[in-house]
Amino acid sequence: MVDGPDKSLLTSDLSETLQKIRARTSARILTGRTGAAYRTNVQLELREAHAAARDAVRSEMDLLSVFGEVFVRRWELFETQTRATGKDEYLLRPDLGRHFDESFRLKIQERCSRNSDLQIVIADGLSVPAVSRQVPPLLPLLYAGAASRGWKAGRTFVIRYCRVGILNEIGELLAPRVAVLLIGERPGLATAESVSAYMAYRPRKGHSDSDRNLISNIHARGISSADAAARILNLAAQVMQTGASGYTIKERRPELS
Repeated sequence: MVDGPDKSLLTSDLSETLQKIRARTSARILTGRTGAAYRTNVQLELREAHAAARDAVRSEMDLLSVFGEVFVRRWELFETQTRATGKDEYLLRPDLGRHFDESFRLKIQERCSRNSDLQIVIADGLSVPAVSRQVPPLLPLLYAGAASRGWKAGRTFVIRYCRVGILNEIGELLAPRVAVLLIGERPGLATAESVSAYMAYRPRKGHSDSDRNLISNIHARGISSADAAARILNLAAQVMQTGASGYTIKERRPELS
């Protein structure tokens, strides 16, 4: 029995306007259908994206394999860890990902200087592939931008099994004016390679998400490395000038001024 004519939509079936709309988003819109189901190619794309998301969440952070020896040596990166002892515990106990293991607190204090203007930290979060892809082009731009503004930038380090709330302990240990956490975002079906930059002015115990600012969707089809670096640095300058971060701060983007 035939269900009726094929309702799938090819690019040639769409008007120029609809083609432009589909080209501007990674969302799966105007994909067409066969009967009541997605077309086969769309089904396969969804399964591939879901597999990539699962792999991203399960990937482990290893400095040399993620960044390479040259990058690690250039930026003098070193690895730390939260109280989570493995990936399973990290996923099941978010609270453990907000606090450093005591031995690594000492390591941070020994290797990093206090009272910097900008302290950049890299965290695995929920996508190591995102960190691997986005941080190498982003980090040099942030350091260069900080230097051009005359800011003292602290030594960057990496955190395994990390949650955003670790910013509070970074503030207590190193007392930076602004702390920036570059962390792998929860992967979705559009991309598994997106990084977020969480920022806080003088973070400390008791701070919550309402005390932080966020620039998200840093990836190839989202915010580019250059645009992300400019926005992070501009926002850092803004919170330094204001003396606060969080929901009371509205990002002033130069192109919108």
